[in-house]
Amino acid sequence: MPGRGGVLGGLGLGCAGMVALIAASTLASDLAHDLKWHIFTSLQLPLILTAALTGAVLTVSAATLQVVLRNPLADPGIIGVTSGASLVAAVLILTAPVVMAEHFYYLLPLGCFVGAMASTWFIYRLARKLQQATVAVILAGIAIATLSGAVIAWLYLFSDAQSLRNLTFWLMGSLYQADGTILVVAGPIMLVSCVVQIRAAKALNWLYAGDHAAIAAGVSPQKIIQRSLLAASVGVGAAVSVAGSIAFLGLLVPHLLRLALGFDNRLILPASALCGALFLLTVGAATEWLGVITLPVSMITATLGGPLLLWAIYRGQWR
Repeated sequence: MPGRGGVLGGLGLGCAGMVALIAASTLASDLAHDLKWHIFTSLQLPLILTAALTGAVLTVSAATLQVVLRNPLADPGIIGVTSGASLVAAVLILTAPVVMAEHFYYLLPLGCFVGAMASTWFIYRLARKLQQATVAVILAGIAIATLSGAVIAWLYLFSDAQSLRNLTFWLMGSLYQADGTILVVAGPIMLVSCVVQIRAAKALNWLYAGDHAAIAAGVSPQKIIQRSLLAASVGVGAAVSVAGSIAFLGLLVPHLLRLALGFDNRLILPASALCGALFLLTVGAATEWLGVITLPVSMITATLGGPLLLWAIYRGQWR
């Protein structure tokens, strides 16, 4: 029979083994929890914030531009706002020197703001000069988009293969390019842009009745237009810097909402922001669910949005 010391030693070893097993299990659990938390904060949370903020600001900016320019086709992508931002972003991505890499996360949003505001200012001046002629504004936007595409094509000739691949994918839109650093800069700007435009909804309603009616109601058309254009262009610039060029979203969502809710901007603008955010969140969730490849966002929005917009146009004409 083993002595008392042997029994106590065995019990001690058993207890030590149990403690070691519990400690190892706790450590593994903590490591798994830390890994899950790291994945959430580094990958999933930026994806959620990028999709929600980008979808909201693109759709509410499109709804605002359609009222300000008196043009139902005034989508940031169609009238050249996105193209101006994309052009500056492409120049920075392909030509920024190595010494600027440290500050690139701050330079990219700033460059997109400059490009978006420059193209918006040009379109606004042209619209005023031509008294908001629908065809002229659309043609000007096409001209800006074509010129921007031509400059980017010339840049392609002087860039390496990896830069070209990154730029091509970026220009087609992606929810996976942003991280915490760039979202800290661009995220609040997109949020403020949405808030400013939604707060101006009541004043934008007076623009439907014309400048004289707006002035009689105490609303300055020129000030509200300039403020709305500034907020929209800054918001679109921030969205492009975060997610690249995303097509069709701003044209689709406000059009569907106006068919369903009417033309009161107090409803249309917040509903546009909410539905745009939900739309891109759904796209991001679908991409995550597929789990095989990262699809360009513009390809998905165009594939889903094209048939929906055709149906909405047909439904509106039928009514």
